[in-house]
Amino acid sequence: MALPMSAGAFLEALRAEGLRVVEVGDWRHHNRNHKGPWGPVHGVMIHHTVSQGTERTVRICREGHDDLPGPLCHGVITKDGTVHLVGYGRANHAGSGDDDVLRAVIAEKALPPDNEKNTDGNRHFYGFECENLGDGEDPWPAAQLEAIARAAAAICRHHGWTERSVIGHLEWRPGKVDPRGFTMASMRQRVRDRLK
Repeated sequence: MALPMSAGAFLEALRAEGLRVVEVGDWRHHNRNHKGPWGPVHGVMIHHTVSQGTERTVRICREGHDDLPGPLCHGVITKDGTVHLVGYGRANHAGSGDDDVLRAVIAEKALPPDNEKNTDGNRHFYGFECENLGDGEDPWPAAQLEAIARAAAAICRHHGWTERSVIGHLEWRPGKVDPRGFTMASMRQRVRDRLK
């Protein structure tokens, strides 16, 4: 069982991994904790935003929208590889997913197919939204892919997790396709290489 790191430790871990970080507003206290607990945490979830443009993407992920209030993640990773911190604590990013997947993440084993929506993922995962249209054609710049790997590795390093603690939304919740445009196997390999 891992307690979420403090907001200060989170910021420090990201910077120690060599990331360029932008703090957006009072991100340290912007959360959905009134809707339920955050923690214990077991992994890192990667998403794509289905949006374009840094300013717009960061605003959406911080504020959310009518049917899903923000924050929609902890950090937004834009095309240039910058991590914009928009919230800390419980965030509306993972939704309900598969308890078998959560057990595999905790055990750091290969993931089973996700076929249920019976477990609260917002409680158990750090979340990064990554700026991309998610159409399979919008490119993923090298700087952005590197930043995703570094951000995930920073959290894994802090908690003593392996790359198997990093999953995509599509591996957690049936019907989700994000992130689209790279494989989570390739991203986990990048994280593994960084953790070496």
